Amino acid sequence: MSESDKRRPARRARDESGRPASVKRGRGLEPDGFLIGRMLVAMPGIGDPRFERAVIFLCAHTAEHAMGLAVNRPMQGVSLASVLKRLNVQSSIALPDDLVLIGGPVERDRGFVLHTDDYASPHSSVAVIPGVSLTATPEVLEAIAGHNRRPRRSLLALGYAGWDAGQLEREIRQNTWLTCEADESLIFDDDHDRKWERALAKIGVSAARLSPLAGRA
Repeated sequence: MSESDKRRPARRARDESGRPASVKRGRGLEPDGFLIGRMLVAMPGIGDPRFERAVIFLCAHTAEHAMGLAVNRPMQGVSLASVLKRLNVQSSIALPDDLVLIGGPVERDRGFVLHTDDYASPHSSVAVIPGVSLTATPEVLEAIAGHNRRPRRSLLALGYAGWDAGQLEREIRQNTWLTCEADESLIFDDDHDRKWERALAKIGVSAARLSPLAGRA
């Protein structure tokens, strides 16, 4: 099994509702080393085209697993409006031309919505960090379509990135990933081509100065 194939969460990482079990109220970078609510920034030479220049928002990180969504990998030609239409979710408002994102290589047929916390499903929304929540059930799509209080900002991602126990920590030690603080614009803006450089700039790193071999273990 290749290293890229291992970027999957353990099966125990889901609760009975089907959503990631440890996506609980986020606390940012904690003294225990967990990175909930931080951004992973792929180093050049990561060796996996699915993660080249990826910027991943970490929704969960425990001693047992980690789970995150790439926020800069749009599916060309697949818009939010087209997905809602395919799911028979009728929109009562004019939807923006937002593209659906590739959240990661695991469970690509499963949808996740990151959104501002002015929307919350009482049954399935979970806070990741103050201001940002995650919902993986259909009612959030109905809210986005204007059927009830919709989030101010949101993105729909198909699939996710996952790591088993200790795997993400090992990859960070091997300089596969850098980390930076998340902010609303970096998560939700649609200038996907520039998010990688913007994330590096947050930690004072120039993309032009990074060695293409820096991310190889």
